[in-house]
Order: sequence, then C-alpha cells, then structure tokens
Amino acid sequence: MIDLKALRDDPQRFIDGARDKNIDVDIEQLLELDAARRAALSTQEQTRAEQKRVSKELGPKIGALKGQLKSADESTKAKLERELAELEAVPGALKKTVQEAEAAVAELDQPMRELLLHIPLPADDDVPRGGGAEDNVEIRRWSTESFDPAATFESQRGFQPKTHLELVNAHNLVDFERAVKVGGTRHYSLIGDGMRLHQAVLRMAFDIITEEHDFTPVSVPVIVREECMLGTGFFPEGREQAYHIEESNRGAGQDLYLTGTGEVGLMGLHADEILEEADLPLRLATLSTCFRREAGAAGRDTAGLYRIHQFDKVEQVVICRADADEERQHHAAMIAVAEEILQRLELPYRLLQCCTGDLGPKNADMIDIECWMPGRGILNDQQQPEGDWGETHSASRLHDFQCRRLNLRYRDADRKTVFCWSLNNTVLASPRILVPLLEMHQQSDGSVAIPEALQPWMGNRTSIGSS
Repeated sequence: MIDLKALRDDPQRFIDGARDKNIDVDIEQLLELDAARRAALSTQEQTRAEQKRVSKELGPKIGALKGQLKSADESTKAKLERELAELEAVPGALKKTVQEAEAAVAELDQPMRELLLHIPLPADDDVPRGGGAEDNVEIRRWSTESFDPAATFESQRGFQPKTHLELVNAHNLVDFERAVKVGGTRHYSLIGDGMRLHQAVLRMAFDIITEEHDFTPVSVPVIVREECMLGTGFFPEGREQAYHIEESNRGAGQDLYLTGTGEVGLMGLHADEILEEADLPLRLATLSTCFRREAGAAGRDTAGLYRIHQFDKVEQVVICRADADEERQHHAAMIAVAEEILQRLELPYRLLQCCTGDLGPKNADMIDIECWMPGRGILNDQQQPEGDWGETHSASRLHDFQCRRLNLRYRDADRKTVFCWSLNNTVLASPRILVPLLEMHQQSDGSVAIPEALQPWMGNRTSIGSS
C-alpha cells in the first residue's frame, strides 16, 4: 500500500506511476474521498472538543437557571425556561453532529481502502519506461566457455538437441498422462531420476542460501488467509491467479488461498509486529510448494514442465531498514546468489532489467534472470526449435509497499516507529529449472550429464541414462 500522505503531497507522481505500469486506477477520486473524509474527521474532532468545553460550562449555568426559576415571577419565568431548554439541548445537538461525522468517515473508509489497494507503487526513477516484457533491457549474460547462445547448439555440440519433453520421455523421468488423469491439465508426476533431480536442485539451492549465505531457514504455511495475500500485494490484481478455498461456504470463519510463492508466508509471519532496528535485516529462506492457476495463459507452453500449476521453490526474503542504499545492496546480493547457483549448474543465463510495464503493482524495481533453453523458440526449416531464453528467476525491491500493508515496523535509533522495507528473490524453482538443466547437459548418446556441483546431491552420480 502506498503512503497516503505522499500521495497528497505529490499526486502526479502516483498518477504517472500507475500509467507507467499500465494500471487503471482513479487517483483523483481517491483524493476527493480523502478530502471529504478529512473534513468529516475535522468536524468530529472539533465537535468532541466542543463537547468537552460545553460539559464543563453547562452544569453551572443550568444549575443557576434552575435556581432562578424557583423564585422567578411569571413575567421572567417563560424566558428562563426557554434559556434552560436551549442549554439542555446543546449536548444532544453536539452528539448528533459527532455521530453524523463518524458515519461519514465510516462510509468513506471502504471505497478509499478499495482504491488504495489498487494504487501501485511507482517504479524507481532509474527503471526504464516501457509497455511490457518486450521493452525489458538486457543487462548482461553469462555462459561457459564451451557454449555460446548466439550460435546453434548443433554447431557447438555436434548433434541436434532434443527438447526436455523428448528427454524426460526417453529416460522415464516424468509421467504427464497419469498426472493429468489425477489433476487435469498442466500437471505432472516426476518419476525415478526425474524426482531425484528435482529434489537435488532444490536441496542444493536451499543448502547454499542457508549454509553459505546465512539466511535463516523457515517453514511457512502455503494455505493462507486473504489478508496475507492482500498484505503482500498479490491481491487484488493477482486474485485470478490464486486457487481459492471457499471455507466460508462450509461454515468456517473465512476463505483461504493457496500461495504462489513462499514470499507470502515469510512476510506474513511478521505482520503487525514492531521489530528492533538492531535485529534488522531479517534474512529468511524457505522451500515451499507453490500453486498458480496460470489464468490467461491458454495456449502458452501447454506441454512440458515450463508453465505448470504446482511447483516447488526456494525463496529468499529480506526485511530491512527504510534505506534506499541498503536496499539496493541487498538486491545485488540476492541476484548474485541466483547467478552463483546457475553458474555452478553451468547454465547460460542473462539478466533483464524489467521495464515499468512489466513490474506489477508492488515492485519499485525487478530484475529477471532467463536461462537459455535449446528446446524453446521458433522452429527452423527442419521443424526443430532454435532455442530461446526462458525466465527462471526474479528479484524485486518493494520499498515499504508490503510492510505498510502488513503493518510491519521497526523502532529506529530515536525510538520512532518506521515501516520496514522488503525484498524477495527466487533462489531456484523446480521443475522449471529442469528444462534448461536437461537440455543443456544432454549428450550425443542421449544421456544427460549431471553438473559436477550437483553430483553430491545426486548420490555422486555423473549422468542419467548412460549405458
């Protein structure tokens, strides 16, 4: 959630920020509602102050008038009674004014909250402006000395590569048909070495982030309350991507949702807390099952392991002080962890600076990492894919957007409470990472070499499917 005071001080920044992110929200209407609410609050406060003043003054005045009435003659009695009635009516009139102001505030609260929840965090000034993913800017790329994504796989390895679908079928690593029978489209069942490979890359990533980079391992619920999805900024815009558990229809107190990332649980654990500055930053990592409906993705990557409804992900979250330089340092360090893992897995990748139109509502900045996947891309004359980049990681800076929604604060050196800032990053998500892993490490005999760094988590095996 954005800072309402900042919106009042510079509404154009937020109007431009929403436009840059292609988000349609009526900020002018919010400002009008805010002005009306503030006026009602002012009336309420002023009237309550008047009530306190009057309550001190009226008692003696009313007592004096009643005393005068006892000895008043008929000529002055009617006048005194009118004065007494007017004084006795003042508290009731003031109470009615307060109640009307309270009702006006309550009536304005809900539409204001609805609009506030839709206003995105403006992108940082150094984020490139653009309409969507097509306008993202490549920062750099990395590959081993033995492979260049700019050249064909066949020209460098001496054989036409198989797609990951062909490889998993050849080595019986995944059963799509039976999984679809159980869960419907975009489901899969990892089998044998497929499951071993999946678990190995996840454990490797989890061990690296927790043992080598000192992130605290934390387990989190993946079934959460709506306020947790709202608090982390995945609702309201992302509601159509979440699986909804309608518990309220079965007599429970509230509905629940399956999370699409461990970030939701990691941030939600600290909602409504006030931390000590000395305890920051919190550096948290989790390994959780994630669920996404992939609404709006009909016809996109329908086959294989790239775009699926259920997956497992190692996620890292940093909760830090409200300091832009510190936040950028954490962001760079998080990206470096993802790069380190991909380099150990010997997977070519590139870093993309996401433009404003590809950021989403909650991000001030986001860097995506895409791996080279030989089995993706347009088909050549021989009806073989020519290879393409595919997203595997995403690292975001969110300033105080989530923490403000979650009411997550810290006490600074002056003992003033300040909203924390937050960041998150994909350490590794599987089985999507298996797509480049299988395709890039396939051998001419059809086997798949296991990268040396991964072998300790694969029982020291060197390959899959070798004779």
